[in-house]
Amino acid sequence: MLSWRGPGAVRKRAFHSHCLWTHHEAPGLGAAENAVCVCDGGERGAFHQKGASGQPYLWARLDRKPNKLAEKRFKNFLHSKQNSKEFFWNVEEDFKPVPECWIPAKEIEQLNGNPMPDENGHIPGWVPVEKNNKQYCWHSSVVNYEFEIALVLRHHSDDPGLLEISAVPLSDLLEQTLELIGTNINGNPYGLGSKKHPLHLLIPHGAFQIRNLPTLKHNDLLSWFEGCREGKIEGIVWHCSDGCLIKVHRHHLGLCWPIPDTYMNSKPVIINMNLNNYVYAFDAKCLFNHFSKIDNQKFGRLKDIILNV
Repeated sequence: MLSWRGPGAVRKRAFHSHCLWTHHEAPGLGAAENAVCVCDGGERGAFHQKGASGQPYLWARLDRKPNKLAEKRFKNFLHSKQNSKEFFWNVEEDFKPVPECWIPAKEIEQLNGNPMPDENGHIPGWVPVEKNNKQYCWHSSVVNYEFEIALVLRHHSDDPGLLEISAVPLSDLLEQTLELIGTNINGNPYGLGSKKHPLHLLIPHGAFQIRNLPTLKHNDLLSWFEGCREGKIEGIVWHCSDGCLIKVHRHHLGLCWPIPDTYMNSKPVIINMNLNNYVYAFDAKCLFNHFSKIDNQKFGRLKDIILNV
């Protein structure tokens, strides 16, 4: 889900999001499933195999989920009780195995040294995105570990009415969550790329602010999503001063998503790769190479981008 934040918001995350952090600060609960993040590869366990210490690395959200027997017990308990926190979990026996490189999100509760499930019965966590891992091939397509850069979409720094696709140093994205959009993500609501030439990008959460924010009233929200040009988005997340997040998705109001003409596709976009500092050539098939061929070109909207393959 593409995230937009209102005035005063701090950070937002959604499906297919990403974040950057150092290995002693595993990312928190800020991103939902299929999220991605970057870690420094340092000294913790399997991180030795993920690159040199201090190197930013992309990670994906992976929740540890209960096995069938435990899930059945949990659902039966929820039918008879109001509070899921009262359920007793045996973490060592109730949950499916995860890869050795898996780490829990940093904000989850711990009991006797074991990470505990959230109210949904899942233990949020992260795994590193390897270059040749088919499960995360679209995530890995937007990052280059050799040059430590990522393909990022955001507003142009000098023109808020213009979008910009650029190669951003991973070090500039540390401690952020981001979202993956593109051809093979969530039905591709922004019309990026094609089946033959897929195209994916990262969007830092909080990169797009809402100027005319609606009030938290049903009719006002409905009118804003239906009648406002800025409302042609997937949803809004309010960031409260106490740290609470309030998310409103179009589906909560009975509205459709995806929609034909999104607000994101109403703005022109410029390619600004600035890859002259990189001595070695990129792989001919990678997105960085394709975007370098159309560097400095401007398109009327995201879905108009045609890669020179």
